[in-house]
Amino acid sequence: MPILDSYLFFNGNCAQAVRFYEAALGGKLEMMMTYAQSPQPEHCPAGSEDRIMHASLKIDGRSLMASDVPAGESYAGMNGFSLSLNYSSADEARRVFDKLAEGGKVTMPLAKTFWAEAFGMLTDRFGTPWMVGGGSS
Repeated sequence: MPILDSYLFFNGNCAQAVRFYEAALGGKLEMMMTYAQSPQPEHCPAGSEDRIMHASLKIDGRSLMASDVPAGESYAGMNGFSLSLNYSSADEARRVFDKLAEGGKVTMPLAKTFWAEAFGMLTDRFGTPWMVGGGSS
C-alpha cells in the first residue's frame, strides 16, 4: 500500500520554514541540501546555490518534504490545499495551532465544532495553509 506524504515548495525561505516546522511540530530534520550541495552542482540554476534543493522532516513516522523553487523561476505561492493535523486532545491542537499562527494569519479561530473539541484554520508566516483539530466531539 502506498504512503501519501506532502511536498511543499517555497520561494527562498524553505530552510527557515522547515526549521520552524521542526520546532513547532516536534519533528526531526532528516536532511537538508542546497542546490550547491547537489552531487551535480554544475546543473545548479544560477543564483540558486543557497536555496534548498531538498529537505525532509520526519513527524511521527511521516515525511514532510520541501524545497525552494530555483531563483528566477515563477512562484505562484501555495494554493488549493491545506495540510491537516489531528491530535487526540484539544489542548495539544491549541498548542500547535498557536505556534503555527505566530506571524501568520488565522482564517478560522480554533473553536469547538460538531466533529472536534477544537478545530481551526490558518496560513503560517511562510504561506502554508493548515487545518488543526483535536479531541473528538
